[in-house]
Amino acid sequence: MFWLKKYVSFWLMPLPFCLALLVAGLVLARRPLRRRAGLVLCCICACLLVALSNRAVSNRLLRPLEARYEAIPEIAVGVPAPRQIAGCEYIVVLGSSSSIIPGAPATGRLAPSGLERIVEAVRLLRVLPGARLVVSGPALSGPPSHATVLAQAAESLGIDASRITLIDTARDTEDESLAVARMAGNARVALVTSAWHMPRAARLFRAAGVSFVPCPTDYAARKTGKAAWTELACDSESLERSTVAVHEWLGLLWLKLRGVG
Repeated sequence: MFWLKKYVSFWLMPLPFCLALLVAGLVLARRPLRRRAGLVLCCICACLLVALSNRAVSNRLLRPLEARYEAIPEIAVGVPAPRQIAGCEYIVVLGSSSSIIPGAPATGRLAPSGLERIVEAVRLLRVLPGARLVVSGPALSGPPSHATVLAQAAESLGIDASRITLIDTARDTEDESLAVARMAGNARVALVTSAWHMPRAARLFRAAGVSFVPCPTDYAARKTGKAAWTELACDSESLERSTVAVHEWLGLLWLKLRGVG
């Protein structure tokens, strides 16, 4: 089921989906009786790809996800932990991805989302001296696991190794929620993940019975303060944001169909 889910979701992502439409359109266009239908399909593919590569469209797809949960506010040095996270015994960082770059520090091997997540966790750990850091992520192409890289990054940022627990067998967010439920029991958990991923993660952790506080970070649909006309531009970053948004919206739909959360 895991690999079937990955396979189906891959072909529903904007670029593979549009390329599949384009190939189908070109095949139809080679047949005299289907030429018009093929050209229409190619036009639809082009328009869809342009739309999903547009800054305004990608931001509108992503912002509703990122707006569901508020970030933990700035924490001044020497003050108690904010009310939201006070009493949390675990700070859980959900997995993203990392690379194998010989000689590079752990912080340099993490994907941007992974780096932002571990930095947020370290920020919270500084005001929760009794909390444990739980990092998650399997080894996808051989050791080290993503959880190991996250742990190394946390150590390089000043967190003692004795405070870190690794979950390196969970393959997706649902596996992570079940693993954390077994580990934390009734303890309060500060859940750290990207803001756009938090709605889906929250549903799964709620269904697993984890008592958690959402701690979103890694906001992708950021307001830059630039002139409004720049929102009309198309670029690869916007296509990436649209891909993330489509993946999360489809994930939420799948959970709803399953009655999860």
